[in-house]
Amino acid sequence: MGSRQTNARSATARDQGMVSAEETLRRLAIGDPALLADASAHGRDARAHRLDPRTESLVRVAVLVPIDAPQSSYVAAVEAAIRAGVTLDDLVDALIAVAGSVGWPRVVSAAPRIALAAGYDVDAALEATDPP
Repeated sequence: MGSRQTNARSATARDQGMVSAEETLRRLAIGDPALLADASAHGRDARAHRLDPRTESLVRVAVLVPIDAPQSSYVAAVEAAIRAGVTLDDLVDALIAVAGSVGWPRVVSAAPRIALAAGYDVDAALEATDPP
């Protein structure tokens, strides 16, 4: 983003009483306890500049992939994503999108967990199909 665009956004944020992205990054970089406490207490509402619920829910699913999260984490994240309007195709697209960063082994591990959380049992489907 260009500096003019960044400055314009910062000025708008100040005018509306919101903390700018730059200020938030500075405060995060130093681990500002007030910011961290506010973000923890208010969750999504901690900043007026937030992702739409659909995008945020996809991010929440995607961050589970590199940490090899348990099934229960996928269930919670995928159910929230579906409530936000995410489709199974969207979940697959997000999974493929992170592959270059997290590696295919993590994607392969996450795929059946995401599928099961979305109501699709990959193992059952594989058992029902004839081998190639």
